[in-house]
Amino acid sequence: MIERPLTFVAKTLHIISSGWVLVLAGIIFVDVVGRALFNQPLLGTAEIVKNSVVAITFLQIPLAILIGAMLRTTIILDAVGPRVRKMIELAACLLGVAFFVALAVGSYEPLLEAWRIGEYEGEGAMRVATYPVRAIVLVMAMFSAGAFLWQISRILSGKSHTV
Repeated sequence: MIERPLTFVAKTLHIISSGWVLVLAGIIFVDVVGRALFNQPLLGTAEIVKNSVVAITFLQIPLAILIGAMLRTTIILDAVGPRVRKMIELAACLLGVAFFVALAVGSYEPLLEAWRIGEYEGEGAMRVATYPVRAIVLVMAMFSAGAFLWQISRILSGKSHTV
């Protein structure tokens, strides 16, 4: 019942982040061409790219968790039996939950402060607000913790750990 909406949201976020990558590629292209041909870079490119990379990464994490594509090695998993494999996968998911909950908790106050003071990055002609990216990090950390919890429920029910 929850698997389809969870996967749909994660895939939608992944598509949004992929589109964002294409927009970034266009911005970088315009910046490079402007520098090379007209000696005039696109103002704010560095700030936009710097903040976008963080947001894009966090938007892609939930789907990676749900499809079992988080970075891991299978050398040990391939060498152990199914019971030990299940224990290792559960431990990894519990660590994932703990990490993302800690990240969400640690991100909350800085997000509120950035929002309150109108925190920006960059100087001069182009200033980029940081609180939208901070909000993405917080929300995606909570979503990622939830994705790991979902994986735990799948492992405990004997289903595959991926959707």
